[in-house]
Amino acid sequence: MAFQGSLAELHLPDIIQLISVSGKTGVFHLVDGNHRGQIYLQEGKIVHAELEDASGEEAVYALAIWSQGEFKFEPGVATELRTISKSNTNLLMEAARRLDEWRVLSKKIPSTDLVPEFVAQENREGQINLNTSEWLILSKIDGQRNLKAIAAASGLSVFDAAKILYGLIATNLIRLREPGGAGSAAAPRPGPAATAARPAVERPAALAAAAGAELLAKLNKVRDICITQLGAVGESVVNKHYQKARVELERGAGAEAIEEAVAQIARAASILKGPTLTEALLEQLKTIR
Repeated sequence: MAFQGSLAELHLPDIIQLISVSGKTGVFHLVDGNHRGQIYLQEGKIVHAELEDASGEEAVYALAIWSQGEFKFEPGVATELRTISKSNTNLLMEAARRLDEWRVLSKKIPSTDLVPEFVAQENREGQINLNTSEWLILSKIDGQRNLKAIAAASGLSVFDAAKILYGLIATNLIRLREPGGAGSAAAPRPGPAATAARPAVERPAALAAAAGAELLAKLNKVRDICITQLGAVGESVVNKHYQKARVELERGAGAEAIEEAVAQIARAASILKGPTLTEALLEQLKTIR
């Protein structure tokens, strides 16, 4: 007998655990609008999954975060495909971890159907320092591809691409728009001009000294909080951007130097520690900025 229901009422991981305990062989059919996926069980063990262009573990992780749609378990249906070797426990634990991260990512990326586009930064000071993964994502942004298409073009899972984009959105290099909306024709791709440091505007000596002391105190607090939160793995990154911001402050720059340092550290934190910790870090830094 088939077992079916709504994913809004029953979470997929709970449903899979219920069926797997019985040791059944069969397939879960999952439907959410135009999206359709399948998860195959062999004697209670997940052995294969499919969702559009994804298969194997990534398909399970993508299906496990669905919060709406319908499911139907069809018993007795087997497959010869074996794209999953992890145990159900490890597979569902990773799915749960990703679900937690998606809750944070969704604050800036509410849908994978949204289209990333560049943000014009006419008054941005300092350099834009990007890692290889970020440049890879940026190279695929054309104002037409949505997040899912960019992930596919980059050879990354949607989850990994979203984590990278999260950092770029947090630092205001990228924004998202609805598909089919007007593009940002005036927003250029980052190029040599974007990475060139601009001279700071000189201030009257007395005012600069007072403001500089206050800003340096804030920068020191930012450094201390970031090192405490990120630990040894992030200390070198924190110190790098701290030193750069300090030099800028000594040259007469304003609060934008600290904002830039925080943005760069946040992007690195998203990669090193994940979006959950990054969100908590940014919330803590708001108390001193």
